[in-house]
Amino acid sequence: MEIQEIKNYKDIKVSQDSVLVLGYFDGLHRGHKALFDKAKEIADRDNLQVVVLTFKESPRLAFVKFTPDLLLHLTYPEKRYAKFAEYGVDRLYLADFTTTFSKTSSDDFIKYYIDSLSAKTIVVGFDYKFGHDRKDVTDLAQQFNGDVVVVPEVQDNGEKISSTRIRQLIFDGNIKEVNRLLGYNFSTRGIVVHGDARGRTIGFPTANLAPIDRTFLPADGVYVSDVLVDGKRYRAMTSIGKNVTFGGTDLRLEANIFAFEGDIYGESIEIIWLDKIRDMVKFNGIDDLVAQLKSDKSIALNWKKDSQN
Repeated sequence: MEIQEIKNYKDIKVSQDSVLVLGYFDGLHRGHKALFDKAKEIADRDNLQVVVLTFKESPRLAFVKFTPDLLLHLTYPEKRYAKFAEYGVDRLYLADFTTTFSKTSSDDFIKYYIDSLSAKTIVVGFDYKFGHDRKDVTDLAQQFNGDVVVVPEVQDNGEKISSTRIRQLIFDGNIKEVNRLLGYNFSTRGIVVHGDARGRTIGFPTANLAPIDRTFLPADGVYVSDVLVDGKRYRAMTSIGKNVTFGGTDLRLEANIFAFEGDIYGESIEIIWLDKIRDMVKFNGIDDLVAQLKSDKSIALNWKKDSQN
């Protein structure tokens, strides 16, 4: 897959007719995948490239008062791009959703962007809107001189699969459901940094992480996880919270990696979140904490995808 960042339509260079997928795909969940499955089917049938025009950051940044969460994503960029490739995208165009771009009319969007991308067929979701005049899929079908395929709402348990729904599940700590709706495992990357080294003294050494991506973090708690270290995958239990048993006030992200020894300070590792074990609680003393950690470890070691923890 080729990736090209563009400032405007003048930067677009296309050598083959395409089936064009439009939208803002943060996380590339199962609802999004339905669009790419349809686009790949059309591309194979009509000998077209699958092309995507999307945005590096949320379009909401151009319209609403800034809050830090607007810069957060479900999936870090490299993983997001790998998912595009996995879903059959041949060319990915990344634009900035600026004030200037937001003023583009629906007519001009078709004339300058869609036509520049040599689109013969467009695939969009049922709720797609475009242009500063906020035209919908019916208008797109009327204005575009080609085929428009509208993918209906993808539901799970009677509710739309959406980035908003998945974000709320992350905040609730319901990681198992997050992974099911994404269609792959939610993860966090971080650099291993020095912490209090308290875990070593009680038999549960941890890798303390400083997150390196602008991705959402799950609710405070202890989780079953896998950890990628130098390309190898290890089972672990990972805690996120303020370590209240020892009077902690700062948010800590710590992974107790099983069957692993060695110092990895300064290395980047990836936490693959699998399921929540429990909330963060304050223990009366070290003995109670150690007993709970042994129980947590047993749950993590024995966890399987279909476990109901």
